[in-house]
Amino acid sequence: MKPKLMVHMANQIADFFAAYPHEEAVAGVADHLKKFWEPRMMRQLHEYIAQGGEGLHALVLEAAQKN
Repeated sequence: MKPKLMVHMANQIADFFAAYPHEEAVAGVADHLKKFWEPRMMRQLHEYIAQGGEGLHALVLEAAQKN
């Protein structure tokens, strides 16, 4: 998947959960990623974060540490 699309998709998830209390939001994003993203998508996300994670919502960055 193209990085721009991956960032957009991940940020949409974070935007949905952003209204929740912080810990619930992080857990919600992490749970969604775990349930609905394929392992290769998660690998790509972790690689992208390792390269700086430009443009990713802070909730995505936190949630990715839990997966």
